[in-house]
Parts: sequence; structure tokens; C-alpha cells
Amino acid sequence: MRLETGRCGRELYRRRGRPGPGAPRTARPQFPSADSGGGKTGCGGGANGPGLGEDTSRAGSKLSHPPCGRRDQTISGTRADSGAGPVRKSRDQFEVLERHTQWGLDLLDRYVKFVKERTEVEQAYAKQLRNLVKKYLPKRPAKDDPESKFSQQQSFVQILQEVNDFAGQRELVAENLSVRVCLELAKYSQEMKQERKMHFQEGRRAQQQLENGFKQLENSKRKFERDCREAEKAAQTAERLDQDINATKADVEKAKQQAHLRSHMAEESKNEYAAQLQRFNRDQAHFYFSQMPQILDKLQDMDERRATHLGAGYGLLSEAELQVVPIIAKCLEGMKVAAEAVDAKNDSQVLIELHKSGFARPGDVEFEDFSQPMNRVPSDSSLGTPSDGRPELRGPGRSSRAKRWPFGKKNKTVVTEDFSHLPPEQQKKRLQQQLEDRNRELQKEVDQREALKKMKDVYEKTPQMGDPASLEPRITETLSNIERLKLEVQKYEAWLAEAESRVLSNRGDSLGRHTRPPDPPASAPPDSSDNSSQDNRESSEEPPLEEGQEAPIYTEFDEDFEEELASPIGHCVAIYHFEGSSEGTISMAEGESLSLMEEDKGDGWTRVRRKQGGEGYVPTSYLRVTLN
Repeated sequence: MRLETGRCGRELYRRRGRPGPGAPRTARPQFPSADSGGGKTGCGGGANGPGLGEDTSRAGSKLSHPPCGRRDQTISGTRADSGAGPVRKSRDQFEVLERHTQWGLDLLDRYVKFVKERTEVEQAYAKQLRNLVKKYLPKRPAKDDPESKFSQQQSFVQILQEVNDFAGQRELVAENLSVRVCLELAKYSQEMKQERKMHFQEGRRAQQQLENGFKQLENSKRKFERDCREAEKAAQTAERLDQDINATKADVEKAKQQAHLRSHMAEESKNEYAAQLQRFNRDQAHFYFSQMPQILDKLQDMDERRATHLGAGYGLLSEAELQVVPIIAKCLEGMKVAAEAVDAKNDSQVLIELHKSGFARPGDVEFEDFSQPMNRVPSDSSLGTPSDGRPELRGPGRSSRAKRWPFGKKNKTVVTEDFSHLPPEQQKKRLQQQLEDRNRELQKEVDQREALKKMKDVYEKTPQMGDPASLEPRITETLSNIERLKLEVQKYEAWLAEAESRVLSNRGDSLGRHTRPPDPPASAPPDSSDNSSQDNRESSEEPPLEEGQEAPIYTEFDEDFEEELASPIGHCVAIYHFEGSSEGTISMAEGESLSLMEEDKGDGWTRVRRKQGGEGYVPTSYLRVTLN
């Protein structure tokens, strides 16, 4: 409805019974507020803006009234301001989720760091164990180390090997933890960080879009408020000039045009504000009902997957230990077996076998009669110097005290090629070892010569494969080596035969010395007491040594020869005839049945007893032995 101006307008109002423009108004019509029950908002209608088209046609009359500012305030207080709180609340929830997810990733990184340090501890522990084992392992090979023959040393070496295997299992634990936990979880942590960053960026973009929409809504609202005030002000100005009788018609028309323009701008701002409000409500609904739940679901799924993966990482820590438990149990069982393998008696026997000398036991000390100065016989217990001051000459059959006494100071020994500086048993063992080494070398050279001969034949048949003359130097060298080794084998065999005869001789002397009845003592002095006579009889059992025979220096503790005859430990049958010509041996006929008195000690001889009487040593290879 157009505004009437001038007196005609006032008269029109009076004729129609309405107050004119200059008359005071008792009340102005109000737009329904956003909270009214009419289902319309002041400018935008309902939540989705219904009824906007209905108010647009009457914009000229309604916008001419002054309550436009109050109407805008009502809209601002009801619908438009409702978007600021939820945006702020969603930002607060995002901060909570951000802190929680960051804490979860920090926990994952802390666990990876813990496992990494645990791996370093395991590696350092394994390295120290290996260094410890290396420090205490024997430096010499087992074949060159006589201590390796003792069960105590063997058990200790076995324990060291088990400890070394245990260290290997600790290294395996460290490797499994490093690969399956540290590397995989560290990689997974990086993936989680990237995924978390992507989700939060998506959420922040959605928040920023909603906030931008809210800002545009606020701007359109403020513009609408400003235009409404300007329109109301212009309408009041036009109304005042219309009532002023002094105002010109041009001023009144200009004021009316200005009021109409402002009213039109307010109507456009209203439509823009209503459209912006519709857009913001749609975006807000999409944000809270679709976009934000999806982002939160993704964050929840990501955090649950991270927790599940971390739990699996916790399990790998114990699984790595359980994988090596069976091997570690075997290592501990091996240590227990090594501890039970210590055999004290066997070690004693090994010590005896390693260091027995093969010397015959020394004879009894002769009685020296000091009661007859004219017939005085020099002895080991005398000073060895006659009364005239001249040195007393000892016969070759008399040994000095230093030689007879086994605990005297030893002279520096000179190592000889035939090992004659060693006791007989040790000499025999060393010679046997050297003989075996030479035989192995000889067999190797023989095989090499045969191979060279075959190669030479091939070259002669097929000259394109090689020159037969090129093999002659190697064949000649091999033949010279064979001849040299044969000579050495013969030499060592001769030395070994001498050593074996020496051992048998010492055994025979010891056997004869301990099985013969004691000789009667020399005549005792008439003035000797009974006790001295008895002592002399006990100490004069050994006959004097033959001339040229030297008393042995060391003795071998041999429990096999006792004063009482031992019982047989089995029986044997002679496979070949043997003529016992050397001392300590006994003759036997082929097929003769003998009693086994002592097994072979490794020297190739066995002690037997004949049924007709007589006891001695025969070659072990000549017998078929059966133990009881």
C-alpha cells in the first residue's frame, strides 16, 4: 500500500475514519516473533524459512513501521545465535579426542622405546656371555690338551658350550623383539599418526566451513538489522516532513523516495538473511548428523585398532620368550648332565694312565754292617768318603742317594727325538702317536702318487688334456716323501720296540722282586740287640743289583702286583704259538687255554697264568679273551 502525502492524504484518512499521517498512533502492528505460535519467524519464517513469500508482497507497508530493529533482535536471540554454541561445543569435543588419541600414540611410542631398550639389554647380555665363554674356553685343541681327558674339564667345557647356546637364544629374543615389535609397531605408529592427522584435518575443515557459514549468517543478520534501522529512520523522516506544513513538496517526495529505497534494501537484506539462515541450518544439520558422526566413527575405529595392535605387541613380548623356552630348557638340562658326568674315580685312572712312568719299583735298602770296619761295604747311606780323605769310588751297581730318592731335586731334562728322556710308558705312548702320524702321512702320499699316476695315464692317452711330463716333478717329489716317511716309520717302530721291551723288563723285574721270598739277611753283629736284628731282617729283602744295572729313579704305583696271588678275571685261548724269550714274558702253545690275570693296559701285552703254573705277559693280539 502506498503512503499518502499532503493534506489530501490526511483528508483521506479522516474520511475513512483512520488517523492521518500527522495524528498520533496508539499502537503499531508487530511482526510475529520467532517464538510465536503462528509458525512464522519475523523475517525468515520457520526453521527452514517457510512463509517468506507471504510477507514479501506486503513489505512496503510493514517495513514502514519502526519495530524492525526489535524484530531483528528477536530473530537474533532465537535462531541465529543458536549456531554459535554447538560449534564451540564441537570444537571442545575435538580437543578431548585430540588429547586422547595423542595420548594413545604416545603410549605406543613409549612401548616401542621400552622394547628397543629391552632389546639392547638382551644384546649386551648375550655379548657379555659370549665374551665370558670365550675367556674360559681352553686355548689349545683337545687332542693337544691332556686336561681335556678328565671328566671335570669335559663337563666344564660342556657347560661353557651350553652357556654359549643360551647366549644365542638371548640374541634370538632380541632379534625377534627388534623385528616383530620395534620395527612393526614403529611403522604402524607412523601410519596411525598420518591417519589421525587426516581425520582431524577433515574435522577441522568441516568446523571451519560451519564457522564460515555462521559468520556469513552473522554478517547478513547485521546487514539486515542495519538496513531495517535505516528504513525505519527514512520512514520517520518522510513522515515528519509530510506533517511539516513548511516542508516543500520536493523535500517530501525526496524523503518518500528515500524511505521507499531504504525499505526495498531492507527487504533484500531480509531475503538474503533468510536464505543464509536456511543454508546455515542445512549445513549445521549435515555437520552434526552426517559429517561429524562419520569423522568420530573413523577416529573411534582408528583408536580401537591402535589399542588392539598395542595389545598384540604386548603379547609378542611374552611370545618371544616362550619361543626360546624349550631350547633354554635343553641348555639347562645339558648343564645338569654335565654336572652329573663328573667321575672322580675315572679321572684318577686317567691321571694314572697319563703319567705312569713304567719304571720298576726300587729294591730294598741293603744292610750296611758298621761293626766290621775292615769289611765295610760302601752304601748309599754312608758319606762316601773313607778315613784317609780320598773320595770313595762307587761301583756301577750302586746308585747315589739323589737317584734313589724320588723327591729329590730334578735336573734339567734334554728332549731327544726318541723320547728317551721320558719314562718308559710315556715314551711308548709318544712313539705310538708319532708312528700313527707318520703312517697317516705315508698313506696320504701313497694316495697322491696313485692319483698322479692315473692322471699321467689319462694325459698319455689324451694329450689334449695335458702334458704327461708336467707331472713328473710332482711324482718324483711324492716318491721322495714316501721313502722319507718309510724310513721314519721304521725308525719309530724300532724305538717303539725298544720302549716296549723296556716296559716289559721293568714289569718283569717288579714281578720277580715282589713274588720271590726274601733272602736271608747278612750275619748280624754279635753285639746287636734283638730289635736291630729284626729291623735288619726286614730291610734286607732285596738282593744286590747286578753289575752294570742302575737303580731306577722313579717308581710306578702298580696295584696289580701284590704279595698274594690274585684270582683270574677271565680266561683266554692262544691263537698262535708264542715263545717267551724276554724277561717277564711266558711261552704258550697254539690252542692252549690260559687264565686271564690282567687286561691289556694299552701297550699290547696281557698278563696270563698257565694251568701248569707260571705267570707272565703275552701279546694281546695272540689271544682270544673272554672276561668273567
